[in-house]
Amino acid sequence: MSQIRVLVVGCGNMGASHAIAYKTIGGFEICGIVSTGKSKEVLNERLGGGYPLFSDYDEALAKTKPDAVCISTYPDTHEAFAIKAFENGAHVFIEKPVADTVEGAERVAAAAIKYGKKLVVGYILRHHPSWEKFVELSHQLGKPLVMRMNLNQQSHGNMWDVHRNLMKSLSPIVDCGVHYIDVMCQMTRSKPLQVTAIGARLTDDIPEDNYNYGQLQIRFEDGSVGWYEAGWGPMMSETAFFVKDVIGPKGCVSIVAKEAGGTGKSDNVDSHTKTESLRFHHADIDVKNQFLKDDEWINLTDEPDHQELCNREQRYFLKAIQDDVDLTDHIQDAVNSLKIAFACDESVKTGQVVYL
Repeated sequence: MSQIRVLVVGCGNMGASHAIAYKTIGGFEICGIVSTGKSKEVLNERLGGGYPLFSDYDEALAKTKPDAVCISTYPDTHEAFAIKAFENGAHVFIEKPVADTVEGAERVAAAAIKYGKKLVVGYILRHHPSWEKFVELSHQLGKPLVMRMNLNQQSHGNMWDVHRNLMKSLSPIVDCGVHYIDVMCQMTRSKPLQVTAIGARLTDDIPEDNYNYGQLQIRFEDGSVGWYEAGWGPMMSETAFFVKDVIGPKGCVSIVAKEAGGTGKSDNVDSHTKTESLRFHHADIDVKNQFLKDDEWINLTDEPDHQELCNREQRYFLKAIQDDVDLTDHIQDAVNSLKIAFACDESVKTGQVVYL
């Protein structure tokens, strides 16, 4: 089968990682690189040089006529860029979130159907063996579930620039939260009923209507509940920046990231997916209330780094195109988790419970 010619749009952390994946895994051929700034030159050099470079997306589409487009730009461009790609006959890999509004995400999903093209959303944790195991083990804990998750980042240097740019259009609990809301929905397999959320603006470096710390709570139809917390900025605490627990009547499962939880690593992208170990605690007790089983430590030998996870995402994208994989559920899950995240954002701004 001929190579899939892919246009890489956006050359930051994620865009560069996806471009490296296209270069290394086979099946793809990069036909152009697009960014408004110097990052395209840096990425071009990193890939060995010789790729057509563009500052304008429309020009790049017209000149390269790609089979696929990889969109890793800031969220406020996602909707327009994805729909234009579909209109030009290209499949789309898009970093989460699908768009910066729920309606926008639904328009992107509808365009994929209208033009008969594949839409894969960058839900990186779905490709991580330890996170897949985390979800699988949660189904052994009974119901209801209690899910406790966070990812606070003491961002500085370039990462603070990235976060400030992201907060021009989205809050941390929307941008990051969609991953963990998606995980909660996979764990409960139940309908979310309502959300509440709080947030605080801890810096004047972001728009007046946004906040750089947020915490959300979700209630599910089966009685399960979950919370997620995300804060970005140089003022953030690194104490307990990484909490990943699921608790049920029969016990609990935790992701334990001792090394990734070390000082100064909370804004390192590799530490966000690093799991190291899963701890499975069984609640069974005897007549003296003593535990019947020791905790199990599950250390999966397959511990992909951030680049390898991106490689796996792009292999999935390739398979979706070549094997005509039905992505209906994948797309619906992406839109659904974004809908929940925006309901949380609404709760922060109104101080009210939001019913789904």
